[in-house]
Amino acid sequence: MLTAQQILYALDHSNDNYYCSFLSLGHGYSYLIDARLNLFRTDTQWAIVAERLGYTPRGGYIELELFYYGNCLLNLEEYNKHKTNSYSADPIEWKDYQAATEDELLNPAAETITVRGTQVKLTHDKAAYEQAGIELVEYEPGCITMDEVGRLLVRDHAALFRATDQELYKSLPADLQKILVLDEWHHRDFYQSRVVEATGPTVEEIYETSQQSLEASGISLTDLAAAMQAQNERTTHQNQEEWENDRPSSYETWQQLAQVLATGDTSHYRPTLAPNTHWRNWPESGSL
Repeated sequence: MLTAQQILYALDHSNDNYYCSFLSLGHGYSYLIDARLNLFRTDTQWAIVAERLGYTPRGGYIELELFYYGNCLLNLEEYNKHKTNSYSADPIEWKDYQAATEDELLNPAAETITVRGTQVKLTHDKAAYEQAGIELVEYEPGCITMDEVGRLLVRDHAALFRATDQELYKSLPADLQKILVLDEWHHRDFYQSRVVEATGPTVEEIYETSQQSLEASGISLTDLAAAMQAQNERTTHQNQEEWENDRPSSYETWQQLAQVLATGDTSHYRPTLAPNTHWRNWPESGSL
């Protein structure tokens, strides 16, 4: 029998300090464009698939990431011999994306872009972006960045950028029933950083690895140990604050959704907190 407590525990501990993590809308390496939650269950199984559409400047691409949580996950991707709870299911073919861009900006000559086989008109009119509440950065006069393009496209063609059922079920049992879809909710990013033990053998191993450069900088083994200990204290304090204030079980969104998953009764989701998943609410996304 499913319980809300079991589900909340899994969400609270979804960060494994390797490649599994809780959904981050404000991720510093990716400009948020759109997000969605999909809930699935049977009497004994549950799963959440979170969609995050974003623009990654380092990759130069609009990417749809899917994050999986549940007690029945299958076929998870692996990275460096560790399971990861996410994978990319991109709605725009790379060649079509390249044709619409120039130096990571919207190509002035591009008129359309193909999204999931559908040709969509591109807009170069500044007024259209302004009317959509998208303030153009304009690193150069008249230039339009691809996160700005994506935000306008998803406003008018949201369905084309959503994950398909085939993509959603990539790591789910086929018999799971989709019971609830949310295009907005109240969300808090939740991080738990890894604390590297500052024990004697660990510090010595790290020091030996970079001994030449550390000595050149005037850093002794004792200095390194003290610095690591101070960093551990800061990380531990930050983790505690995150745990107290932002872990999923600490606020109503996930408390209510856990009840929905445990019972199958969607009426348990009765939010009182204002939704904040629109990209305007995450100005720090993509800032690194």
